[in-house]
Amino acid sequence: MNLEHPLRPHEQPHQAVWDAAAGVPDPEIPVISIADLGILRSARCVEGQAHVVITPTYSGCPAMDHITADLKTALTKAGFERPKIETVLQPAWSTDWMTTFGKERLAAYGIAPPQRSATRNTGPILLDLKPPPPVDCPHCGSTQTRKLAQFGSTSCKALYQCQDCLEPFDYFKVH
Repeated sequence: MNLEHPLRPHEQPHQAVWDAAAGVPDPEIPVISIADLGILRSARCVEGQAHVVITPTYSGCPAMDHITADLKTALTKAGFERPKIETVLQPAWSTDWMTTFGKERLAAYGIAPPQRSATRNTGPILLDLKPPPPVDCPHCGSTQTRKLAQFGSTSCKALYQCQDCLEPFDYFKVH
């Protein structure tokens, strides 16, 4: 478990709630925790009850029910009866919330992590005609890759193929 997460509380018993929740893996990418993916937004203990806030990677994410059930199980096993799990959509999840450790885990698993920061425009969005930067192949490191499909194994990923090693791979889209 990544105990260096920037959102991890500094005081007990909040840390115990965070640590139990942060140990829950993402059901679609089991090598990364919901904390390192950036889904886990807060965890605290209020009068002995665990309160956890999560944000889906996108509003229609089908894994959220599974994550909620896994959180309740993990928190109950950690001694917190009747944990409260709250799902919030605002602010919207961003790939900027992923930890460096999480991005490294994605790459080691064969999923190219987002390669730039998500920018949130507050005014008019200008049309950018420049091609996007190349996506590095998580298998061989080549930048000679091409997008095969806008959606990969899940809606938050695109399907790419490396032109050097010929391996297909998912790329976690910048959000």
